[in-house]
Amino acid sequence: MTDAPAAEAETRPSPPTDAFIVLPVRNTVLFPEMVTPLTIGRPSSIAAAQQAVREQRQIVVVLQRDPQEAEPKAGGLHDVGVVANVLRYITGPGGEHHVICQGVQRFRITELVDGWPYLVARGLHLPEPAETGPDVEARFLNLRRQVLEMLELIPQAPPELRETVAAITSPGTLADMAAAHIDATPQEKQDILETVELIARLDKTSTMAAHRLQVLRISHEIGAQTQASLSERQRQALLREQLATIQRELGEGEGASAEIAELAAAIDKAAMPEEVETQARKELRRLERTPEAAAENGMIRSYLEWLTELPWAAPTPAAIDIAEARRILDEDHYGLEKIKTRILEYLAVRKLAPEGKAPILCFVGPPGVGKTSLGQSIARAMGRKFVHVSLGGVHDEAEIRGHRRTYVGALPGNIVQAIRKTGARDCVMMLDEIDKMGSGIHGDPSAAMLEVLDPEQNSTFRDNYLAVPFDLSRVVFIATANALDNIPGPLRDRMEIIALAGYTAGEKLQIARRYLMRRQLEANGLKPEQAEIDDAALTRIIEAYTREAGVRWLEREMGRALRHAAMRIAEGADTHVRITEADVEKVLGPPRFESEMAMRTAVPGVATGLAWTPVGGDILFIEAAKTQGHGKLILTGQLGEVMRESAQAALSLVKTQAPQLGVEADAFEKSDIHVHVPAGATPKDGPSAGVAMFIALASLFTGRTVRSDTAMTGEISLRGLVLPVGGIKEKVIAAAAAGVTRVMLPARNRRDFEEIPEDARARLEFIWLERVEDAVAAALEPAPPVDEAAMSAVSGPGD
Repeated sequence: MTDAPAAEAETRPSPPTDAFIVLPVRNTVLFPEMVTPLTIGRPSSIAAAQQAVREQRQIVVVLQRDPQEAEPKAGGLHDVGVVANVLRYITGPGGEHHVICQGVQRFRITELVDGWPYLVARGLHLPEPAETGPDVEARFLNLRRQVLEMLELIPQAPPELRETVAAITSPGTLADMAAAHIDATPQEKQDILETVELIARLDKTSTMAAHRLQVLRISHEIGAQTQASLSERQRQALLREQLATIQRELGEGEGASAEIAELAAAIDKAAMPEEVETQARKELRRLERTPEAAAENGMIRSYLEWLTELPWAAPTPAAIDIAEARRILDEDHYGLEKIKTRILEYLAVRKLAPEGKAPILCFVGPPGVGKTSLGQSIARAMGRKFVHVSLGGVHDEAEIRGHRRTYVGALPGNIVQAIRKTGARDCVMMLDEIDKMGSGIHGDPSAAMLEVLDPEQNSTFRDNYLAVPFDLSRVVFIATANALDNIPGPLRDRMEIIALAGYTAGEKLQIARRYLMRRQLEANGLKPEQAEIDDAALTRIIEAYTREAGVRWLEREMGRALRHAAMRIAEGADTHVRITEADVEKVLGPPRFESEMAMRTAVPGVATGLAWTPVGGDILFIEAAKTQGHGKLILTGQLGEVMRESAQAALSLVKTQAPQLGVEADAFEKSDIHVHVPAGATPKDGPSAGVAMFIALASLFTGRTVRSDTAMTGEISLRGLVLPVGGIKEKVIAAAAAGVTRVMLPARNRRDFEEIPEDARARLEFIWLERVEDAVAAALEPAPPVDEAAMSAVSGPGD
């Protein structure tokens, strides 16, 4: 549409300034101060409106006496019209013309002037009378009451109109406004327009309003009586019939039929199993009989949309290229050779037996070691879509199985939602943080996962929302967890556990160079030629600023260093920034971690143990002290029950080994023994600190310090045997990272030696323990030499 008329090729002279362009209208009466849209179609009217807009001059809008007359002349127009401003001229896309006019003042036409292709007239302005007095005020108040009551009885009346009427203070304006909005004939409204005298105009308008008000009152009463006479069922039937009629008039009924046909076509294309298709068509028939206004209509439609959008058809097996899979795994991950080999074996079995029941893999390891990215690499290698389902914090069974459709807003469970999202029944689904699921009053989601992860059952998985079986046997499920302790036994039994230990310092350096550096450069808007961190600086960051099994913390610290470089480049101070080892402390601040080994083992009674945590291995200091007392054992450091029992067993073993250690038997009866494990805010438990506790107590009573370069782990028995423990790989990696050079391990853990990374094996000396005597011989420093001259002086001559 356009807001102004196009210029005409032909230029006509303007009417004289004392004359007005006349716009005759057929069935509309414009009143002063009222804004009214007018549709014009006669060539003369279009020319008149365009000339008025072009010259920005006022027009006279006047009602013609005969609406059928095509070109009214002097006798065909009423004498009184309204001078109006043309607010806007609009040409519609179909060629129709519209003008929006605002009335200004009454005008009496005295003569028409010839010579133009439209009507031009001279006349008199009829100003609004300024009458006041009780008669005018009374009529004004009565008319305002009538208008407000009419607006109350008209349901579609806008609230703004009531506020406008209540705010009018001019009687003439109120009369004109009421006449303009009352449902009356054009001749009745023209009569009010021609009545200039105020009291007479108020009387005519009030009479017209009273008639209209009476009609509205009667209509309202009839409606109320009819409504009261109808029962609720009759009322609903009537409303439905009215709604159906309205829909037919608006063409919406055809839309509903089209929607039903669209759903029926979707059911045909979905390739559903027979049982599912029967259920879908049954629900479709229900939808056809359900009115659109009913709540069930939306529920049934949503259910059918879920059924039709799920991938029911059997997928076409994709070819698996083992060589390409090996390349992808090597490209995405450094190290993890045994993990990659197991994944390639898994893919080889899937290639040879695509219809077979493959095991469910569960990657267990500390945060940041690449569990989730391994799942993405498997999806790439298999050429399948990847979808991530986070199970951390899920404590409602319905999150897995879905809600029943009886609930408002019910949805399928996360498993079905993920499959619909990918649109593939053979996707790779990563069940992340499966060990973080909880249970509550809404059921146990880990119990619902039993059916999902059982290859013998998941081919007929039944979601509560769908209420029909769905085949999950072609989905490749891969779970991740930080610890196995929180996974129920039956659920753990359904998965093949693949452990991912932490990375060594050398592996972290390679990962930082190959993967993290590129990713952080892109994240900080840098190019490789603009910033770099050399290997010495990366090694310094790994050793002094991170203490983790994975590489997330390392990546954050690298990001901090590169942001510093980005700031210098953005400021224009440098075009290339190279961060060296000497720059690390300036950029990242003082080191966060340092080796406390030498300081902690400088006195007797302190030994270094090795611990396993869900986030990787760690070193653990065992401190023992004795005070004068009566043989009491004090344990502090928030120790668990198993660890407390290990301390008691270690003390009993030291007592039995006292003669071999050179400790007097009464030394235990005269002393209270305090065993403390620092970091008291952290709970600790497990039997693997038994050897370290025994060595700490032996060091305390013999006065021989423990070697500062040695760490140990292992459970002990009262017979002096050193028993095997778990987490050897993680513990050894932690020892190497802490600066230890000698590690004492149970001899029965030799089977785990191959799991230890080559880098850690090259840096450490391994001592295998059969009995605690082996630990004493390897861990304790030799006894200090005895000064014989001092001893003779103390003994005296003749002793």
